[in-house]
Amino acid sequence: MYDLTGFQRDLLYVVAGLDEPHGLAIKEELEEYYESEIHHGRLYPNLDTLVDKGLVDKGQLDQRTNYYTLTRRGRREIAARREWEQQYVDLD
Repeated sequence: MYDLTGFQRDLLYVVAGLDEPHGLAIKEELEEYYESEIHHGRLYPNLDTLVDKGLVDKGQLDQRTNYYTLTRRGRREIAARREWEQQYVDLD
């Protein structure tokens, strides 16, 4: 996960947190978090990068709508990242 941008990590976390989210649901979650508009030209190429890296699977709901799910590797990467962060940030 070290080679992902912050935006790509955020995408990965949103995909992990939603049940088979589609692009628009992911976009809406990120817009709420960033408090600004996320353009399709930023969203979909970054989702494709996560698919290409084997962190996210992409499926098709219908001819216009894709959904995204975390792969086993994606789950491992998030767990490793959280473990790494925990050694530096202990909020308990």
